[in-house]
Amino acid sequence: MGDMTNSDFYSKNQRNEANHAGEFGCTLLDLRSLMELRGTEAVVKIKETYGDTEGLCRHLRTSPTEGLPGTAADLDKRKLIFGKNFIPPKKPKTFLQLVWEALQDVTLIILEIAAIISLGLSFYHPPGEENEACATASGGAEDEGEAEAGWIEGAAILLSVICVVLVTAFNDWSKEKQFRGLQSRIEQEQKFTVVRGGQVIQIPVAEIVVGDVAQIKYGDLLPADGVYIQGNDLKIDESSLTGESDQVRKSVDKDPMLLSGTHVMEGSGRMVVTAVGVNSQTGIIFTLLGAGEDEEKKDKKAKQQDGAAAMEMQPLKSAEGGDGDDKDKRKANMHKKEKSVLQGKLTKLAVQIGKAGLVMSAITVIILVLYFTVENFVVSKKPWLPECTPIYVQYFVKFFIIGVTVLVVAVPEGLPLAVTISLAYSVKKMMKDNNLVRHLDACETMGNATAICSDKTGTLTTNRMTVVQAYIGDTHYKEIPDPDSIPAKILDLLVNAIAINSAYTSKVLPPDKDGGLPRQVGNKTECGLLGFVLDLKQDYQPARNQIPEEKLYKVYTFNSVRKSMSTVIKMPDESFRMYSKGASEIVLKKCSKILNSAGEPRIFRPRDRDEMVKKVIEPMACDGLRTICVAYRDFPSSPEPDWEDENDILSDLTCICVVGIEDPVRPEVPEAIRKCQRAGITVRMVTGDNINTARAIAIKCGIIHPGEDFLCIEGKEFNRRIRNEKGDIEQERIDKIWPKLRVLARSSPTDKHTLVKGIIDSTQVEQRQVVAVTGDGTNDGPALKKADVGFAMGIAGTDVAKEASDIILTDDNFSSIVKAVMWGRNVYDSISKFLQFQLTVNVVAVIVAFTGACITQDSPLKAVQMLWVNLIMDTFASLALATEPPTESLLLRKPYGRNKPLISRTMMKNILGHAVYQLTLIFTLLFVGEKMFKIDSGRNAPLHSPPSEHYTIIFNTFVMMQLFNEINARKIHGERNVFDGIFRNPIFCTIVLGTFVVQIVIVQFGGKPFSCSPLELDQWMWCVFIGLGELVWGQIIATIPTSRLKFLKEAGGLTLKEEAPEEEMNEDVEEIDHAERELRRGQILWFRGLNRIQTQIEVVNTFKSGTSFQGALRRQSSVTSQNQDVTNISSPSHVSLSNALSSPTSTTAAAAGHPRREGIP
Repeated sequence: MGDMTNSDFYSKNQRNEANHAGEFGCTLLDLRSLMELRGTEAVVKIKETYGDTEGLCRHLRTSPTEGLPGTAADLDKRKLIFGKNFIPPKKPKTFLQLVWEALQDVTLIILEIAAIISLGLSFYHPPGEENEACATASGGAEDEGEAEAGWIEGAAILLSVICVVLVTAFNDWSKEKQFRGLQSRIEQEQKFTVVRGGQVIQIPVAEIVVGDVAQIKYGDLLPADGVYIQGNDLKIDESSLTGESDQVRKSVDKDPMLLSGTHVMEGSGRMVVTAVGVNSQTGIIFTLLGAGEDEEKKDKKAKQQDGAAAMEMQPLKSAEGGDGDDKDKRKANMHKKEKSVLQGKLTKLAVQIGKAGLVMSAITVIILVLYFTVENFVVSKKPWLPECTPIYVQYFVKFFIIGVTVLVVAVPEGLPLAVTISLAYSVKKMMKDNNLVRHLDACETMGNATAICSDKTGTLTTNRMTVVQAYIGDTHYKEIPDPDSIPAKILDLLVNAIAINSAYTSKVLPPDKDGGLPRQVGNKTECGLLGFVLDLKQDYQPARNQIPEEKLYKVYTFNSVRKSMSTVIKMPDESFRMYSKGASEIVLKKCSKILNSAGEPRIFRPRDRDEMVKKVIEPMACDGLRTICVAYRDFPSSPEPDWEDENDILSDLTCICVVGIEDPVRPEVPEAIRKCQRAGITVRMVTGDNINTARAIAIKCGIIHPGEDFLCIEGKEFNRRIRNEKGDIEQERIDKIWPKLRVLARSSPTDKHTLVKGIIDSTQVEQRQVVAVTGDGTNDGPALKKADVGFAMGIAGTDVAKEASDIILTDDNFSSIVKAVMWGRNVYDSISKFLQFQLTVNVVAVIVAFTGACITQDSPLKAVQMLWVNLIMDTFASLALATEPPTESLLLRKPYGRNKPLISRTMMKNILGHAVYQLTLIFTLLFVGEKMFKIDSGRNAPLHSPPSEHYTIIFNTFVMMQLFNEINARKIHGERNVFDGIFRNPIFCTIVLGTFVVQIVIVQFGGKPFSCSPLELDQWMWCVFIGLGELVWGQIIATIPTSRLKFLKEAGGLTLKEEAPEEEMNEDVEEIDHAERELRRGQILWFRGLNRIQTQIEVVNTFKSGTSFQGALRRQSSVTSQNQDVTNISSPSHVSLSNALSSPTSTTAAAAGHPRREGIP
């Protein structure tokens, strides 16, 4: 089917195939058509064509056990014939496209039109110009030269518009570039395990070639298509491709097809790679999308939906940017949960300010026009002469420009810019603090976090497991025993039980540096056990060599339900032996015998077990150790046991030993948790460990302090308390528990999800709780998605966890979370600082322009000057204030909460206070300034008159006041020292100095375009002096207690009303707001279209080749399943949205191709 899309690409490949088909027993097209099949059809096809999977490997010149030889020549040839494992990303927007987008801004368009009209009129000299009868609003002779300069104002406005546009476009462009950088970094880190030349190695995903033998395990995201050759208990979640949410069981004889982009939910195994990059199933869909887009360029809407569908197909991707159509995607891509809190508040605020500005500017224009007509035609009774019309029109255009300028200054278009800069800056800096942010808004939500539910292993602890105590042969050893003291029989059993009954990918390797600790690769608990074998001066490798992975008879892999892992092997005498290991209280319940000090099994009764729990397991657990029990059982060769009856198989075991594994608390964790608690964030520990271990670790970390009133409970007890008689979860029952709960032990993934959801939905406290969750396992996915911010572990985390998360901790360390909180609060404060500054300027500029225009028929601040002010206060100030680095003091206050307004009363006091100071001075200068400075008055100047010193002084003073007020704006909580830490922010210093220098240039050399005339030194001194007054005035304002000023209102909060519906809506539906619903509908239609195309192509191919007609029907059925989804969306009662539409990738993560397969070099 791809042959239709990138025909040049394929024709090239087919030529290659013709040359090389001899070397491999199958062509690219053979493999592609093979991967189209599913289930039994595929098995039949493999049997007919290749004999079996071994035959397929022979055809691909690879060995199922040794893998590819891995020589460079061979790998290059494979890349040439079968393609690279890389899906070319969409092209990024060009700078010009971004410029075009920036030009779409409404206020800018109005300004452009006004400027063009003004330009046109200035070149048109009407015949009536010399006519005395034509009214001039105010007298004053005009130079001939001045009339010629009429075009300058229009040109200057256009120029400043161009500046604003270029700045905006450049910002967008650099932002996109940043995300691409981030992207490629994530991609380079994505590794996959393959076997080459008999060695198991990890290679970047982009290096995988057809014929590679890849090892797959629980939690992987498959990077290419392949055929399953050997393994145990493999279950795959294929919802990202098929939309069916049930896990699919894979087996060599029933369904061996593994597809790229799907998740391994359970088990492990090996596959031989048969299709990579654009030829894999995900790649084919991508190419279809890419091809579709060129044809539909005309139809913008279709293009957006394609973006949406592309997103559906892209499993793991970082931040919002990434691939190309940033804005389109972002539209298509409403935020992961509700719109981020900050954005909600800002949008609301901006709309309010915009409305006010619009009203003010309209009134300004109306007053100016009325005043002019009344003055001329009513009071002076001048007739309207036809030849004078153009001159009147020129006046009206001038009034219109003044009106638009008021609007431009009133609308805070710097707000979105400030947010973007602040977030982008934070994200970049957070990388240094080991936080890889995948969704921009997570950064800011983290500042509001009130609760953190943390995993224990690997987050609070180092995840370096070591066995420190053991109970072997009736003896409890407090440290590693001497191997000679253990009976040889037990030792031999123990070594085999540990070596064979663990994933063969887990190994303990020699240390990198001399004197370092041995390196642990793979599952850390298993590594701890293998380390124990080495500590007993034994070696686990010979046992594994004797029974390689292919010879394992049956494996019950570890999952969160079993809490144990068992492996069955065939003994030389044809009987079976099963080794088992798992959580001690679970495995001991299944033991009926235990090895005594002589190494002989003796009866192990329930009361012996209770005694053992008291004497051995609880003391170990109270030292913070995890207890693992290792056991075995022998089965006769005939009759062969029923391996499917798990309960029967996993009983009657013989206990070999119980070990206590220590996972030391990370040294920096207690301090980090103390900081969290001081910052008003409750840390809760949710772990699968037993309750004593959990409590011991929680005390070490400082999550609980002895003597406090808190709860530590196990998952079972938690469920008993939160469910009613019918077994349904009740919110009010959860509300009784969660405020005191600090440790939840032996918890299942559903418990974690229930707890997170319960805390988020709770209405017990007046602030809605904002919950952050950390997780590393595949089973943590649901909780990570449900949480407001999900942290996944970068090192230990599985791909599934990373994909459900918002932030990836690249060092798996809890103290990095505290950094994230600090950055999040800093973003919030940066925005508030910017607002405080911005709104002061807005209030003053609007009032000055408005009153000035009404009293003197001319705004004291000219259009171009206003635009310059707009530029410094929007763009530069947002850069300066949004890049303040965070300080530790941010962690000393409580979280703001979701409904707290952006503008606190203290800020309101600052805004109004400074506005009063600025307005008083400006109006003084406007009405009596000419007397103070002994200069000509600039008021009532005629059209096109030269710039006056008077108005230049006003403009200059205005800018000076803004500059010094920018320093005041650095503090928003009423602190006294506004210079505190100013040199830690070089950007701020540069911008303030830069603005000052540019201002000098504008005033001294700006001339006509900026309506400035050069000032004397003493006049300059006065301007700077008045500006400096801002700092003094700031201190005066800080002395007035806010509590006294009852009339101050807060602004820019989200009311509870706006919050409520989002909370009440049904769980899954809550994530879809109206626009998104429309969008989803679009996506579904698009998918249906896509499916139809696929079906049609398949039908055509079927008729061509006359093979089975099933494939086409199969596609059709998935189309109908998507039709049903449409109904699901509109009925909130129906929660089960199909995974195709609510898969982890459905929204934000999507906005960027698929790293696994893109590997940008």
